[in-house]
Parts: sequence; structure tokens; C-alpha cells
Amino acid sequence: MEIKRDFYLNKLISKMHNKLIKVVTGIRRCGKSYLLFSLFKNYLLENGTDESHIIEIAFDSFENKKYRNPEILYPYVKNLIKDDKMYYILFDEVQLLDEFESVLNGFMRMNNVDVYVTGSNAKFLSKDVITEFRGRGDELHMNPLSFAEFMSVYDGNKYDGWNEYVLYGGLPPVVLLSTSEQKIEFLKYLFKETYINDIIGRHNIKNKAEFEELIDILSSAIGSLTNPKKLCDTFKSKKNKVISSATIKNYLDYLCDAFVVNKASRYDIKGRKYIDTPQKYYFTDIGLRNARINFRQIEENHTMENIIFNELVNRDLNVDVGLVNVVQNDKNGNPIRKQLEVDFVCNKGSKRYYVQSAFAIPDSEKMAQESNSLLRIDDSFKKIIVVKDTPAPWYTEKGILVIGIYDFLLRADSLDI
Repeated sequence: MEIKRDFYLNKLISKMHNKLIKVVTGIRRCGKSYLLFSLFKNYLLENGTDESHIIEIAFDSFENKKYRNPEILYPYVKNLIKDDKMYYILFDEVQLLDEFESVLNGFMRMNNVDVYVTGSNAKFLSKDVITEFRGRGDELHMNPLSFAEFMSVYDGNKYDGWNEYVLYGGLPPVVLLSTSEQKIEFLKYLFKETYINDIIGRHNIKNKAEFEELIDILSSAIGSLTNPKKLCDTFKSKKNKVISSATIKNYLDYLCDAFVVNKASRYDIKGRKYIDTPQKYYFTDIGLRNARINFRQIEENHTMENIIFNELVNRDLNVDVGLVNVVQNDKNGNPIRKQLEVDFVCNKGSKRYYVQSAFAIPDSEKMAQESNSLLRIDDSFKKIIVVKDTPAPWYTEKGILVIGIYDFLLRADSLDI
């Protein structure tokens, strides 16, 4: 079964022949190799590229182990380049190649070579792309399947699809498994034996137990405002352990660098400034989060908020948590200062969207509550409330778009209806 990843394929196509090394990054098992060796390769072949002009090597394959030595690889590849036509080099798990930076930069000096690589998030992080290639790397970051991509291969209706997606997430190998037991077992194994061990090995973490306990705390409180100090207090009160704020900050950074979680900073909308702390953390794949807590605490409202955040990130938006400072009178008429939250402030170029996640709006009182922070924003950018279900997108008399989760996730134009 082929899972179409047209969004990423088109982005990769748009970067062709730009004289930069195209680097596909992302959490393990999100589909990086499939994008490069199947979808992109097929595109090249269908558009007239001779197969002899596609040089592909997966460095994690035993049969290619010898090519991890640059003294063997470099002359081997150069010998395959026999004419002046364009050649496409596709390398998978390139971090296994010794001195890969120098080797790739060497290939880029050839006029008829276009280079594409994937790298494991354990040793090949986003920040490494910037430093290792000295301005010659062009990153394409890949995420697990969006709900729309998931539904393109799901054999059922969107309601049943949603129920499965909120439990098991969108990692392609998980989606292709046939039973719930297989999905659960694979997700648990993947999280512990791959993601956690990757991070521990990369950063030489000595206390594995406390690192895993931090993951458990984040998993149990997705979308909650937190910071290292607050997490320190949690360890002290609930775990009877003392861990420094600096250590916890490092652990959080490691999880973000490995693409396991994403961080959303707070933004003061009226003051037009960022607030350093506290912040929110969302899991890149909701199935991994659920596996970490043994599929307990599956509160659909929090899960839906995480999925909405991921969808906004998937659409190449910069996503922050919004804050609106207001002054209101208490029951005695005395003015009090309050902070109202907007779940997501999303920016892309000159466009901005304010998005609120509301699981259900059963009455006018709940609508007023969910609209309050949005109506306090004195600009003309789009304001949206996403609910679990609604017959069709509609606008309130105040101009706020109310849209159901299915339309929001499945319609590519849902932000601009």
C-alpha cells in the first residue's frame, strides 16, 4: 500500500537543482526513507531521468557497510558519473558515513550532481544541518502522517478513522499494522528502545530513570503550561526527588531536538513580545504519547488540542500560545488584571490566524467563554474556533469562524474558508 506524501514530495521537487544539499530530517519512522527512495525516485523516473543517473545508498544496510568508508565511497560514486547529464545522489542514514560533511561538500562541487540525504534524529538533528554544512544544507523537515494523509489509506469513514488516529497516531509503520495489539506493542517498543535510547546515547544521560519520569510527566499533561522550575517542584512533591532546573531544561531540549516533542512559546498579543516561561509541550505523534502512558488518560479534549497543534505545524505555520492581558471588574466593581489565553497564534509570512480548540460548545455561555479571548484582540486577522463536531463551518455574529475538527483537518483551505 502506497501512502501519498504529496506535500513533502512537492517541497522536495521545488528544491531540485538549487546547488544545496537537501537534508530530510524528522522523527524516526516518519517516512523519510520512503519519501526519498520511493516517492522521489519514482518522480525522477517518471520525468525522464535514466535509472543509471540515480545513485542510491542506504548506509544502514549490511551490504553497504563498506561504503561508510569515504575512501571507498567517493571513488565508487565518481566512477558512476560517466557523462555531463544530471546525476541524483540519494543517501539514507548518512550520519553512518565517516566524514560525511566533507564527502557531501565534495559532491556539491560537481556541476552535474544533485544531492539528497536523510539522517537519523539521534545524530543528525536540525541544528546540526546548520552547522555541519556551513550554509550548504537545505533542510526539509518531515512529520508523521496528518489526519488527511492517514485517511487517504484508512479503510473506513472519518469518524472511525478519527477514533483510531487519536489512539495510535500517524507513524506510517503503525498505520499499516492490522491489529490494535500490534500497534500498541510496536509503539511501546519504538518509544523505549529507539527514541529514548537514541537520546540517552547521544547525550550520555547518566540517570535514565529520571529522564523517563520526565517523559511520563509531560505525557500526562500535554498542553499544560510548564517550565523547569515547575517540573522540579513536581519531582520533589510527587517523586520525592531533587533534580536541578538546569538538568530538566537539558532534558526538555533533548526531547525537542530529537523531534519527540515540540515546544510552543507564549506570545503577548497586545504587547507584541514573547514571554520566556512557562511554555507548552506537544507530542509530535499522539500515538507515541499514548503508548508512554499505557493508553490511559486519553482525554479527547487534550488529545484534540495536540492534534490541532500538529496540523498547524504541518502546514508550515509558526505556532505560539497567545496571551491577552485585560482589565475586568470583579463582583464589587474593582478593576482586576487578568490573562486570557488563545490556544494558538499562527503566523506565515504576512498571514496570521488565531485558533482556539474547544471540544464542545453546548450553549451560549460556553461560546462566550471560548470567544472571550479572541474578541479582546484588536486586529483584523482571522479568528477560528475548532470544535469536535458541527454540521458545517459557520461564522458567529462577531465574525469568528466555528469549524468542526473533520473539516479543519481534511480541508486544505480550512483556515481561509
